Amino acid sequence: MPVFDFNNAPDDKKPVVCTYTTFSSNEDHASIENPILVLDNSKKEWNHHSCGIFTNQSKQTAFEFDEDGGTISADILLVDARFVSLLKWLGENHINVRLSGKNTESGYAVYRIREIAFGGGTKLSAEDGFLQFMIERLFASNAPAEEVEDEDGEENGDDMKLTSIQSITDFMTCAGRTLPDNIRLWARRNLAVARSHEVSQEERRHAQRALSIMMNIQWKNDYFEAIDPEEARRILDEELYGMERVKQRIIETIIQINRTHTLPAYGLLLVGPAGTGKSQIAYAVARILKLPWTTLDMSSINDPEQLTGSSRIYSNAKPGIIMEAFSMAGESNLVFIINELDKAASGKGNGNPADVLLTLLDNLGFTDNYMECMIPTVGVYPIATANDKDQISAPLMSRFAVIDIPDYTPEEKKIIFSKFALPKVLKRMSLREEECIMTDEALDEVIELYSDTTGIRDLEQAAEHIAANALYQIEVEQKKKVVFDAEMVKELLD
Repeated sequence: MPVFDFNNAPDDKKPVVCTYTTFSSNEDHASIENPILVLDNSKKEWNHHSCGIFTNQSKQTAFEFDEDGGTISADILLVDARFVSLLKWLGENHINVRLSGKNTESGYAVYRIREIAFGGGTKLSAEDGFLQFMIERLFASNAPAEEVEDEDGEENGDDMKLTSIQSITDFMTCAGRTLPDNIRLWARRNLAVARSHEVSQEERRHAQRALSIMMNIQWKNDYFEAIDPEEARRILDEELYGMERVKQRIIETIIQINRTHTLPAYGLLLVGPAGTGKSQIAYAVARILKLPWTTLDMSSINDPEQLTGSSRIYSNAKPGIIMEAFSMAGESNLVFIINELDKAASGKGNGNPADVLLTLLDNLGFTDNYMECMIPTVGVYPIATANDKDQISAPLMSRFAVIDIPDYTPEEKKIIFSKFALPKVLKRMSLREEECIMTDEALDEVIELYSDTTGIRDLEQAAEHIAANALYQIEVEQKKKVVFDAEMVKELLD
């Protein structure tokens, strides 16, 4: 078998020509039909598992197979646009890899890349773990709009846990233009600070911590897949009884997302008495959107700095609650559930917490004092709850579509108690419905006892009390079943 040795090649070689073309893909995994890259196999068909390294990294155009008789080079024909920077990184660092693929009419379709030790053995180290982590992150990313040559010619990144400087450097390099441009530039500046010996150790520590937080977040675009309205309605019916006008308004929002594939310009503000299920509605919407959610309890926030973070000039500086929410979610698209928005203007510190929310709600970007970077918020959907909308400032109100949540009627409360609250408690206590029976008069008495209270929380507590009493009588007094009438209910709950 011929050996291709380029060590003695003449110096007047032709310039390397880019042989590949990129293609955009949003597939979340690789397969023969959706490969990471395709290699030329017109002169030789390659084995299912083949080892070697990527070469010609000025243009990332070839892969050198390590064959029995030496090395054989094959041009790269196609590359998933998300993986261009990763292949460049693998080649520049001379990392030995094993390709898994299949020979097809269009070429050798590669669907898996594993790092190996020199000579083809398994590399028992964290490096392959990082490579697999990096590949998974790229599959979760959106394809860049277009491939643009980096003027500086160098990008730096992160590792499996994205905490060390080397791991952050590797991640940035491999992620390439899948990161938002402003975050890429910000990361370079902070990486320079983290590596510099001309700044204090404290500054380097803050820069590294900020980089770790930022690189661990999956930055997504604002494109949203269509949502099944029937599935959305099923979730709403499962979580909420009645409230037809509220459900209709939410379904209208879903239809709008399906038409535009973007989130509405305004979030939702749910206004109503305590205990009417406002938070439950917010959780249901997050479930429908299939997004992670986080809560901001405005009644416990007294200072804007709790939201915006503190400046790095302080040794104990840290990001704010909003930035920490992005970090906990692990991605930039999420639902912010802002509880008790009517308490946002009552801050006791220096400034008004409500003013900070305006930048988050405008979807123009949010700046955290610790991160010192504009955080994209196009994928943030805010849902706020409040008891009294008169306490909310006009600028805040203008950022929301207001949905009034009415209190339940006595008849609705009766159905909720008998069909939802009590059966739920009985199931949790391992009681059968025939062991705890409520007469119609008993149900009416429960509703009458709590006629002056709003919402259904008191009814849920009443169901808990009644079920616990039934369980006591069955276990201690050895009764087969307990039938509650109006007098028993009044004596128990009054």
